[in-house]
Amino acid sequence: MAHNPHMPQGPDAQGHPDPAGSTQMFRAFVHEGAPQQGRRQPAPAPAGPRIGVIVGVVVAVLVLAGVAWLAFS
Repeated sequence: MAHNPHMPQGPDAQGHPDPAGSTQMFRAFVHEGAPQQGRRQPAPAPAGPRIGVIVGVVVAVLVLAGVAWLAFS
């Protein structure tokens, strides 16, 4: 029979998986997605640039309204 390098070797290779290894992998998977006590959520982005855009749009609308009022009067 040919040697398969991908098959596990040793006494546990006869179809008896290592239950401790499976348990350790499961615990690592569960702990990987769990929230940790020391971590804080990132602070929200400052509203400064957003407020500047809103103010700029309002000023542009007022300027256009003033130009239109002068043009039609």
